[in-house]
Amino acid sequence: MQQEDKSADEISVLWQAYSSNRSLEVRNQLVEHYLPLVNIIAGRLAMSLPPHVDRDDLIISGYFGLMDAIDRYDIKRGNKFETYAGVRISGAMKDELRSRDWISVSLRQKIRRYESAVVNLEGRLGRAASDEELAAELEMTLEQVRHLEQQINAATIIPLGDYMKAEAAAEDMDPHRSAEYIETKETLAKALDALTEKEKLVVSLYYYDELTMKEISLIMHLSEARICQLHTKAMFKLRGFLANIDGI
Repeated sequence: MQQEDKSADEISVLWQAYSSNRSLEVRNQLVEHYLPLVNIIAGRLAMSLPPHVDRDDLIISGYFGLMDAIDRYDIKRGNKFETYAGVRISGAMKDELRSRDWISVSLRQKIRRYESAVVNLEGRLGRAASDEELAAELEMTLEQVRHLEQQINAATIIPLGDYMKAEAAAEDMDPHRSAEYIETKETLAKALDALTEKEKLVVSLYYYDELTMKEISLIMHLSEARICQLHTKAMFKLRGFLANIDGI
């Protein structure tokens, strides 16, 4: 029989109890209550990944992320647990993806070639490159470039996602890391300023509003393929700025 959802007061009581006695039974009740959050995050991430990535693997790693979040959460800070746990769960899933090296060798080579073309071309032009200019730089047709951008789009999501969660992660930050956090935040702000208006909007809607590519395409009245293309270009521009922090 399915267990009824607990009220806010009941959850508050559980948190108070777990904070004082670290009971395994209470922790399990908290895990069960927040487990749907793992499914939501896994589903959102899976939409941006290749079909061969098993959603169940994401859920398993996210489950451990949830337990880690519950163990580390400090109710005295008054921060919303869902926000804090979302960072931990998402991070655990992304760590799992990295450990499996799910990007193929051929795709990794395509990513490097595309990234090099974007950096070199826009460095020479001093502005954002047009689709036609990028295609010429890569010696490809526009259709081939757009197909390539769709292929590598998912591979660029994970690295940037770590930076887009910076403000939420700051809730659990060691004070000694505050300078690093400020530097990351300032660098990201400068990187975002370098994007075109459409690229900024895609990044904002995807990472901050957590919309899917399809939902963004409806808002911006563009095809889903075009949204993926804008996302891909934005990611490589941002990666260039962020690389000086920890070498993405």
